Amino acid sequence: VVRALNTLRNHWKKTTVGVCLLSWGGNWLYGKHCDNLLRRAACQEAQAFGNELIPSSMPLKKATVFLNPAACKGKARNLFEKNAAPILHLSGLDVTVVKTDYEGQAKKLLELMENTDLIIIAGGDGTVQEVLQELCLGFLRIAVFSKIPIGFIPLGKTCTLSHTLYPESTSQVQHITNATLAILKGETVPLDVLQIKGEKEQPVFAVTGLRWGSYRDAEAKVSKYWYLGPLKTKAAHLFSTFKEWPQKHQAALMYLGPTERPPEEPDEKPPRPPLYVRLYRRLWLFWSSPPKEIPQETTPEDWEELSLSTIELSITTRNRRLDLVRTEDSMNICIEADTVSKGQFVSRGSQKMCDPYMCPEGSQHIQASKCILQLPEGTEGSFGIDNEEYEAMPVEVKLLPRKLRFFCDPRMREQMLHAAVQ
Repeated sequence: VVRALNTLRNHWKKTTVGVCLLSWGGNWLYGKHCDNLLRRAACQEAQAFGNELIPSSMPLKKATVFLNPAACKGKARNLFEKNAAPILHLSGLDVTVVKTDYEGQAKKLLELMENTDLIIIAGGDGTVQEVLQELCLGFLRIAVFSKIPIGFIPLGKTCTLSHTLYPESTSQVQHITNATLAILKGETVPLDVLQIKGEKEQPVFAVTGLRWGSYRDAEAKVSKYWYLGPLKTKAAHLFSTFKEWPQKHQAALMYLGPTERPPEEPDEKPPRPPLYVRLYRRLWLFWSSPPKEIPQETTPEDWEELSLSTIELSITTRNRRLDLVRTEDSMNICIEADTVSKGQFVSRGSQKMCDPYMCPEGSQHIQASKCILQLPEGTEGSFGIDNEEYEAMPVEVKLLPRKLRFFCDPRMREQMLHAAVQ
């Protein structure tokens, strides 16, 4: 033992490197072991759903999974097959996995999709937007599609929606398994959608929001400074200040105020009455109805106009902080002040990387149901719509309240209801 200790002391450099490698290897193996335990526990919980008895006349529920293999730098397929696929198959669902190998493929797949009971999106923000784009267009044409619940399995680099639907997790494996189990538990929440219509005929739909300004432009260039490591975010915002300063974005905004929220429709419609009852009701209404009155002129919509100069503008849904019992439907418009110093711009840019849609103190906050954003001619730059880049242009943004129903973790739903009561 003494000889071994002397050898380690005489070769202290090799000993230090060896200890570091052993510590890292042990920690890596322990992490893999914990991930396997999480997968096993999730599969056992899913098997309980699969063991439930159903009548022989009832068909299996069909689930259509839209998987983007390119998400998370090409790791999404492996993440799905190791963590989510076993849970779905053990639960007794009839699972069909379709891979969106190229952009725009989701449109063709949705045209072929029939008789599905639930839709599952496996990917990141880009996959969510591509699938929801076609879903919302389909919902506008066929209202029955809006009753299909949607599940989201976060596999991408940016998964903004997962912060609303699922609790924070200590590991990626736990986050994926929790999201998959939440689909099996069946709890859903209604989410608002923004319809963003520009000069093109086809609108764009978003579940989070739209950003336009200097912070978004700087964040788009962060990856260029990868060689600076943890300083790349501050470097991108610092180099952005070397341009024309202050960076002001001029625009004109017209908006309508919030609208009253109508009562929710029951999930199950009452049975249709017999034919003779329907005929009697129609005849009774025809003979008892008063004479038609001359329709009154509808009052014009009360638009508010505003000229703005801002460093960044964001138009967001209220999905990030859901209020399930609110009485008004509205979207949030945040107009940040353009009087920001360079130091504040750099420090706030780091905060916005963690929370892109934060509305800092001193900003003008507006609640609206519809707005029109007019940009001056020759305006350059880009919009960020659900973390996807689009050319900046005049747009009309309309709120579609409670358009989609997403599966969520029951714990998150309880927190939403508890926060609403308080």
